[in-house]
Amino acid sequence: MTPRREAIAGERKQAAADVRKIYSELAGRPVTRNCTLRTECCQFLLTGKTPYLTTGEALVAAQAFKAAGRRTLPAREDGACPLLDPRTAKCLIYDSRPFGCRTHFCAAAGGPYPRRDVADLIHRLEAIAHHLGGTEARPLAGAIREFLA
Repeated sequence: MTPRREAIAGERKQAAADVRKIYSELAGRPVTRNCTLRTECCQFLLTGKTPYLTTGEALVAAQAFKAAGRRTLPAREDGACPLLDPRTAKCLIYDSRPFGCRTHFCAAAGGPYPRRDVADLIHRLEAIAHHLGGTEARPLAGAIREFLA
């Protein structure tokens, strides 16, 4: 591996660890949530809402997707999240799901977090993205496909 590739791999490894730390910190915050895995929020066509991922979140999601033995993110004709397993109706990367899936999309789980309660974490995700060369959050499928390529 070339020195540049080693440096990129090291940056990505650190970024993924930093994103996971943010997810862990979010889980420890005293906001009442009750995700019952109904997957209503995963029906993007029906809800009209698609999570946008920062570069670091896309990296973590792609790593989890690959770890689940998958290589190609499927197109879903039904408008559901491509990370939703059509056989089991479960998220293929639930423990590594993006920040928006954790905080913004599910009314059944308690609705969106107040932005003031998570703004510091959002800013940290944005800083990680900037460090990785990302400029803005992108729709889930396209953001993840970039790291699967």
